[in-house]
Amino acid sequence: MGTLLDDTVVLVSGGTSGVGAAVVRASLAAGARVAFSGRRDDVGTAFERELRADGHDATFVRADIADPIEAIASVERTVEHYGRVDAVCNAAGLTTRGSLLDTTPELFDQHVAVNLRGPFFVMQAAVRDMLSRSAPGTIVNIGSVSGRGGQPYLAPYVAAKAGLSGLTKNAAHAHRFDRIRINALDIGWTETGGEAVTQKTFHDAPDDWAADAAARMPMGKLGQPDEIADMVVFLLSPRSGVVTGSVIEWDQQVVGGQD
Repeated sequence: MGTLLDDTVVLVSGGTSGVGAAVVRASLAAGARVAFSGRRDDVGTAFERELRADGHDATFVRADIADPIEAIASVERTVEHYGRVDAVCNAAGLTTRGSLLDTTPELFDQHVAVNLRGPFFVMQAAVRDMLSRSAPGTIVNIGSVSGRGGQPYLAPYVAAKAGLSGLTKNAAHAHRFDRIRINALDIGWTETGGEAVTQKTFHDAPDDWAADAAARMPMGKLGQPDEIADMVVFLLSPRSGVVTGSVIEWDQQVVGGQD
């Protein structure tokens, strides 16, 4: 991705694994200084050491964005360390299963806390910093094509991700004249370590689940985190121009298409 993010301070929530970690790597490769958040100190600090050993300017900020106070603090700590925040990718997510009939209030609240409320307050704090400096900025929220309807076993997840799409458009509209661009990337089925755990935990999937799933996909593979990360970097960068308020479907299945 070259130098698309030169002299840019990026914060990635959920940046210790999966798509978030790929966004961290891609942002660094594009010239950014990167803060990334996650719940586990051991995983986050190990990733930070690895990135710094490779010569990157990366900082781990421990935060559970399900807690609004910690979500806001992750931005504040980024600003304390780097002096500002120019760009944000909200990549933290929860994919535990639940249908309309078996979802408990506790499970529903967990999904809203991680997949909707957390990004809300990360954005709130980041936009406040941008406005305090009268500076432009960019935000990309990682959504899901399931937010357009989704599978029956993803009811609370779908509800929260659908809310994230609406929030993205609302915030983009509110701050377009502040030159703060806010978009969402609705991703499809993606091959990550977390997805492997989900498939085995909830669907009794065998060890070769990914190869079997890939063979059934139109493009012969599942979505890959590094590919998603390149798209995120493009959207965070000036190269994506004036685009704001867009909710982009990043998938090989066509929402609304029927055979």
